[in-house]
Amino acid sequence: MNSALAATQPIGPALPDGIETPCLVIDLDIVERNAERMAAQMSASGVALRPHVKTHKSVRLAQLQLRHGAVGVTVGTLGEAEVMADGGIGDIFVAYPVWADGRRAYRLRGLHARAGVRLSVGIDSLDGIRKLAEAVEDSPQALRVLIEVDPGNRRTGVAPAHAGALAVEADGAGLRVAGAFTHGGHAYAGRQAVAGAAADEVAALAAARDSLLRVGFEPEVLSAGSSPTAAAAAVAPVSELRPGTYLVGDRQQVALGASPPDGVAIAVAATVVSTAVHGQVVIDAGAKSLTKDLPAYIAGHGFLPAYPAGVLERVSDYHGMVVFPDGAARPALGEVVAVIPNHACPVIDLFESFTALRGGRSIGRWPVDGRGRSG
Repeated sequence: MNSALAATQPIGPALPDGIETPCLVIDLDIVERNAERMAAQMSASGVALRPHVKTHKSVRLAQLQLRHGAVGVTVGTLGEAEVMADGGIGDIFVAYPVWADGRRAYRLRGLHARAGVRLSVGIDSLDGIRKLAEAVEDSPQALRVLIEVDPGNRRTGVAPAHAGALAVEADGAGLRVAGAFTHGGHAYAGRQAVAGAAADEVAALAAARDSLLRVGFEPEVLSAGSSPTAAAAAVAPVSELRPGTYLVGDRQQVALGASPPDGVAIAVAATVVSTAVHGQVVIDAGAKSLTKDLPAYIAGHGFLPAYPAGVLERVSDYHGMVVFPDGAARPALGEVVAVIPNHACPVIDLFESFTALRGGRSIGRWPVDGRGRSG
């Protein structure tokens, strides 16, 4: 692991007494600070904040973000959109090229028709446009769409220069083109990739804007999005940012410089269940609590702030094997420890609820409302 990254590790929330493990814990005091920090940063840049709630999938946390100045939410699936709409959230962008066939078309039509909900959907193909248009063809108002353009992430999205041609087709099919969006996911290659990915987002949206203007479309929204690139991408012509993980942080965000060490609000509480192997302790949080996400620039499947010399070297379903060098402090059998996950988003989706903390004390269990709503 890069020595510069190894020197900066997350702190994470303090665990309350009497917690049953494995258990997801989120510190709302840290969450509030993160929400305020990002909202202030975007406001100072003149850029709207539309956070991606796939990270936490929690209606309460989404409402907290709205109270701190978010203009709406971003989701990745219709299931997440339904959960947020059921929770009273009225401005929802599905930042995904939804393939609206079968029951998915029915669900899309239902969301679009809901009173008090403004739904927007991503597009990146002619056939996708036709499917969306068919799904909402009897609706009294046109479905709002944004064209996804690829900034070099090589996932979804058309070349920015093709945005105008796609807009013409979408408009002809009866959809309302609101602008374009992109995602600089290639920032996750490592800290050295973040600045370039942010610049790629800005350049892609500038090119998409020009392409739209050439065919007579004035974009309302030019939306970029990722927590690592949020600060650097909040420049003209970008008008909206869609970061997600910033709210709770994780080990990866700290390594990428997107979160300060004390900005991590999330931990998995785990109990040491075995010390049978010399130099190793085993905790009851394995792959079904922490996932197997392991970026090349991070050592181990999670980090134990109270025992920084330990490396969570291996995980099986219900076991986490933490290896310690000789002489290093290590937890005792039966001790409860906090583990900072590498990637918060899939970890949260593994739990039905989390222990919410205020002032270091539990204030109850909050549901992960969108858990499992991946379609």
